[in-house]
Amino acid sequence: MSTTTITRTTCKYPGCGQPAAAPAGTGRPPEYCAGRGHTRVSAWRERRRLAAGQAGTTISPAEDGSPLTTAKMTGAELLRSLRAETDRITALGAGLRHRIDILTDPTAAEAEVEAVRAVAAQRAATAEARAAAAEQRAATAEQLRAEADAAAEEMSEHLTAAQALAQHADQRATAAEKDRDEAVQQARAEAGERVTAAATERDAAIARANADADKRVRAAEADCDKARQAAAAAEAATRHAGQETARAEAAARAAQDETERVRADAEKMLGQVRAEATREREELRADLRARAERAEQQADAYRDELGQLRAASHDAPADTGSSLTAGKTTRRTARTPAT
Repeated sequence: MSTTTITRTTCKYPGCGQPAAAPAGTGRPPEYCAGRGHTRVSAWRERRRLAAGQAGTTISPAEDGSPLTTAKMTGAELLRSLRAETDRITALGAGLRHRIDILTDPTAAEAEVEAVRAVAAQRAATAEARAAAAEQRAATAEQLRAEADAAAEEMSEHLTAAQALAQHADQRATAAEKDRDEAVQQARAEAGERVTAAATERDAAIARANADADKRVRAAEADCDKARQAAAAAEAATRHAGQETARAEAAARAAQDETERVRADAEKMLGQVRAEATREREELRADLRARAERAEQQADAYRDELGQLRAASHDAPADTGSSLTAGKTTRRTARTPAT
């Protein structure tokens, strides 16, 4: 009589250290313990729950009940969101390229420089107009001096005719000449000051206009450099978005392929389980039938031996053998299992 040693593995349910259930017959041995509800499906759900806990996320009832359908719907929604974001980034890049084209256009820079020069020229013209006004005022003062000279000459002519009033006229002429000289000197001084101030103001206006134009040109160049950098960053973001879109689509295709493979494996496994169950059921029936026949044969042997003992001791009636044979046939029929 040989003894067969059966090795029982540990239950594959996460955290369960119990041994797996004993095999019920031939075929693939069980991988999970009995009486705890530990199965392949419950172990898969427990592993997902533990992974979600480590990642700091939760699994909704819909994901737990229909993981494949939920993953497919969520992946499709994420893909649509990614495509919308890609379109938005593309539109921003187009707008940015338009602005960069304007900033990098030499004609636009020349137009702005021409505008600045026009403002500077206008300010210079204003300063020149003020200088012209000052010169006009100086000319007016010179005309007044000439008129004063003419009056002095006229007074000199009248002085000859009015000898009687010569001294009085001389005093008045001296005083008039003195006032005239003071007025002329004052007018000349004021005109010179105004001319100097107008020239200084004109030079300062021209210098401010040139400095303002240089500052705006430098600012335009700096804005152009920033725009180029922003364009490069936008193009890099667009390329990154395209790569992310390709990866998302590849992941979606891989998820679909994995779903089909899991379904095919499940159907194949279900067919194998059904075939194994049918085969085990047939083997069990054959084993029970063989055991019943062996037990019946042993019973027949015991009965024959008992009949022989009774015949030898002359204690049994003559029809004992026939009765035992009839009873044996009846019991064999009753114990034979139906197929």
